[in-house]
Amino acid sequence: MFEIKRFAEVTSTNDIIKAMAKDGAPEWTVAVADRQTAGRGRMGRSFMSPSGTGIYMSVLLRPTLCADLSLLITTAAATAVAKAVEKHTGKAAKIKWVNDIFLDGKKVCGILTEGQITQSTALDYAVLGIGVNLEPPKGGFGELENIAGALFNGGGYDRDRIIFDILENFAEYYKNLADRPHLKDYVSRDMLSGKTVKVIRAGEVLCEAKVCGIDENFALVIERDGKKEHLATGEVSVKI
Repeated sequence: MFEIKRFAEVTSTNDIIKAMAKDGAPEWTVAVADRQTAGRGRMGRSFMSPSGTGIYMSVLLRPTLCADLSLLITTAAATAVAKAVEKHTGKAAKIKWVNDIFLDGKKVCGILTEGQITQSTALDYAVLGIGVNLEPPKGGFGELENIAGALFNGGGYDRDRIIFDILENFAEYYKNLADRPHLKDYVSRDMLSGKTVKVIRAGEVLCEAKVCGIDENFALVIERDGKKEHLATGEVSVKI
């Protein structure tokens, strides 16, 4: 089912899959790299991708969904990664809305979904990028030391097995994605409910609000000034 292409070094696996998508590559084409020189996350941030310490992969999808439902892809991927992390570490993984996986209070995975939209606002294709820190890079995470973490302190893991488990978990959700089969699993790992967060849009802090939970469309439910709001876009910041 999965057609995995392996690379020693790329700028970004998302870039590789985008090029393949335009050339007509089939769904479930997967690019896996040992190192990225220009890995990126949401909001244009860079994603640290040193050689030999992580999983850097992107998956080509050709979903029959409108672009408005692309959030389902990201949340399904986050849940799939969290389940794989728990299987291989024996620890409880948490999800920070909308796309970050935390273990022991530190971020161990980021997810970036990008898509090409047709004139009818449907998704021509989507590129699902996943970056997982398997172990700390030599010299540590630098300025990210207090934020970034890894699944393991050293070796003793099967990188290919973890990759395959992530893909299999996601594929199971993807079969009936519009029915939101991963909602319960996602919500059960939510790490923000009950916390006060800063709501950020376009790089600016919009407000502080209390998180009440996640709704059936994976929007973050917040409360401010006595009123509840449902956030489908943007990001939030919280002290871990």
